[in-house]
Amino acid sequence: MTAIEAPAPHRTIRIQRTGRRLPLTLHDLRELWAYHELMFFLVWRDVKVKYKQTALGAAWAILVPFSQMVVFTLLFNQALHVKSEYHVPYPLFVFTAMLPWTYFTSCLSASSASIVGNQNLITKVFFPRLIIPLAAVVAPVIDFLLAFTVLVGMFLYYGRAPHWHLVVIPAFLGMALLTAFGVGLWLSALNVRYRDVPFIVPYLTQIWFFVTPIVYGVTALKPRTQELIALNPMAGVIDGFRWAVLGRGLPHYHVYAVSFGIALGVMLSGIWYFRRVERYFADLI
Repeated sequence: MTAIEAPAPHRTIRIQRTGRRLPLTLHDLRELWAYHELMFFLVWRDVKVKYKQTALGAAWAILVPFSQMVVFTLLFNQALHVKSEYHVPYPLFVFTAMLPWTYFTSCLSASSASIVGNQNLITKVFFPRLIIPLAAVVAPVIDFLLAFTVLVGMFLYYGRAPHWHLVVIPAFLGMALLTAFGVGLWLSALNVRYRDVPFIVPYLTQIWFFVTPIVYGVTALKPRTQELIALNPMAGVIDGFRWAVLGRGLPHYHVYAVSFGIALGVMLSGIWYFRRVERYFADLI
């Protein structure tokens, strides 16, 4: 009788990565660009849906920052006698800061719920998930541009002439987008697992508001406080945007540099965390 030999046991081969993956690689950028038409569609859809079946429509993009400017002028300037910087009319001083701030808060509100709000798309179609929160922070740029027309009207009303500093406005708007995208990545990813995030965002923005130089200026703070407030990336955005629009005073380069570094760090950390947990989105949603 011929002996039957038992088959050799199977060996399990484990493949491990030898290094850590970068938060964003050149391949990732190419992949995002390959789906840029999808991102533009999501931006168009978000803008269209936002004001659907509203009586005032896109006028809300103007009314929100303008009404807040009126309230802050009455409260802080008239009641509490808070002064503006460089002898600029206080309404103009505040509204200049409200434009990037309103854009930022709109981004946080939209991006925090972006993944959960697109669950049907995520579970059925393959595409880079980063596109969803990215579209959520690009869409509010339309509102920003609409509100900017009010700022032009205020310049005419107060007899102010534009300054060449206006050319750097896109740089500070880009810094705001960078910050919003980074924070939005954290919030959108956390919201998949913890649905408390949309309830936390309004309180987060309220606290963030008071540590950002919106109703007051950076020069009103002590030097030590200026160093601390520079850790807030939106502080550099607001102060830089004011300098670019109003053309008054000296630029606070140290505040801009620190704020930009923090914004970049927030974005990279947000991409890292988002990429780490995105594989579980379809299961958790």
